[in-house]
Amino acid sequence: MSAVPDILLNNGQSIPQFGFGVFLIKPEDTAEAVGTALQAGYRHVDTAEMYGNEREVGEAIRKSGLDRADVFVTSKLGNGAVNQIEVHPYFTQDDVRAFCAEHQIAIEAWSPIARGNVLEDPTINLTARQVNKSPAQVVLRWHIERGDIVFPKSVTPARIKENIDIFDFELSGEDVEAISALNKSQRTGPDPDKFDMIPD
Repeated sequence: MSAVPDILLNNGQSIPQFGFGVFLIKPEDTAEAVGTALQAGYRHVDTAEMYGNEREVGEAIRKSGLDRADVFVTSKLGNGAVNQIEVHPYFTQDDVRAFCAEHQIAIEAWSPIARGNVLEDPTINLTARQVNKSPAQVVLRWHIERGDIVFPKSVTPARIKENIDIFDFELSGEDVEAISALNKSQRTGPDPDKFDMIPD
């Protein structure tokens, strides 16, 4: 397995571009799933206070035997503190990504495979056949090629391992453009402009 690339943040720190997401993983399942991910080579875990499983993420890292300095943990406060955005082939967010690039803000993409909605897309499946990878691996590699930080989520050990197995191939520029052209401005999650903000 090739090394996961890093993204340089505007504070001079580096963040692994590929990580493991734990959104909606039950606390009782989190430590085992994170442990599997760490064994598979993940070195970045994305959690949040609202997920209710930060403690279990920490437990898995502690039990992994890895040096704590070798594992990057992203955690978040409420929806008012952080710019993590929904990005996938049906919702490419080009305007937001351009703004962030101009201001040296790294993009963390949530719902990177649109909750599975993009996996039956003919363009993605054609590319998957051409590169001998799964549709999910193609979409995750598309994120990497575009420079997104991405956190696929799974509790299935085989899928956890499959998701990180995307660093032994590249997509052509034409493939990236073809997948980007699938944009429908179609959200799978809530519109952040309509979140209830924390009261003053």
